[in-house]
Amino acid sequence: MNILITAATGFIGRHITSALIQQGHDVTVCARNVAAVKNKWPEIKVERVDFVSDNDVSAWLDRLNGIEVVINSVGIIHESAKQTFAALHTATPIALFKACEKKGVKKIIQLSALGADENAMVPYQLSKKAADDYLKKLSLDWFVLRPSLVYGEDGTSTKFFNLMASFPLLPLVSGGKQQIQPVHIDDLVDVVLACLSSVETQQVIDVVGPESMAFSEWIQQLRIKKGKGKIYVIPVPYLMMRIVSYIAQYFIPLLSPDNLKMLQQGNVSNSQVMSKFLGRKARVLP
Repeated sequence: MNILITAATGFIGRHITSALIQQGHDVTVCARNVAAVKNKWPEIKVERVDFVSDNDVSAWLDRLNGIEVVINSVGIIHESAKQTFAALHTATPIALFKACEKKGVKKIIQLSALGADENAMVPYQLSKKAADDYLKKLSLDWFVLRPSLVYGEDGTSTKFFNLMASFPLLPLVSGGKQQIQPVHIDDLVDVVLACLSSVETQQVIDVVGPESMAFSEWIQQLRIKKGKGKIYVIPVPYLMMRIVSYIAQYFIPLLSPDNLKMLQQGNVSNSQVMSKFLGRKARVLP
C-alpha cells in the first residue's frame, strides 16, 4: 500500500515506519528534518513538513497524490514558544484530514491519547480530542487509536522511568497510587498494522496493557527487571508536588503541572476491545 506517515522520527513513529517498510509498503514520510529520515531510511520518499505552519488544506494536496492510507503520529507532551498543542494536535491534523477527504484517501489512522475523551481536562487531551472529533465526522474509513503510556527500551519516557527505578528511595506524588496501564510499543505497532487490513473501520480503540497497576508498582517492576530490590516510596502531597512542577517542567518536561494532573487522574481502560481487535491479549509487563 502507498502510506504517508507523519512524525516518523519520534519514538512511536519510527517503530511504525520500520514495521511498514519491513512489510513491503511504499512509505512516504513527512518530517521537518529530511536528512535525519534519509540517514535512517535511505530508500523511502521524504516530504519536508512543518506541522507548526502547514495548517492549510492546500499545503497537503500534492503530498497526498497516490496515497491510500495516512497515519498521523504527531504528538508533543510539552509546549514551547513555537510548538503548541493547538497547532500540532488540532489545526494541522484537521487540515490534513480535510485534504485526505478531497483527494479520496481510503483510510486515516490517527494516533491520539488515552484520556482524549469526554473527560478530557488539560490542553494536551483537549487538543487531541478536537482533531479526533473532526475525523470521526468524515465519511471515509478511519481509526482513532488512544494509547496509554507507551513503553519501549528506546523511548524517552521509558528511560526516565528506568532512571527513577534506579533509586531505592523515591518520593512519589500521593505515594504513587495512581492507576496506569502501560502498553508495549510492539503492541501499538501491531494494532496499527491490523488497522491497515481491517474492513471494520470507523473505530476508536484504547491501546492499553493487559492490566492496570499503581504507578509505584510500575516503577517497582522496572526495578526488579534491573535486578534490584524493593523500592521504598516517600509519599509527597499532590498540592506540594504541583507547586514544584511549575519549576521542574523547565528541566524535565514530563514533570509539567498538566502531566502531573493527568497522572493523578489515572490512565486506564478496558483492554478487551484491543484484545478482540488483535485476536490476542496484550504483552505482559514490563
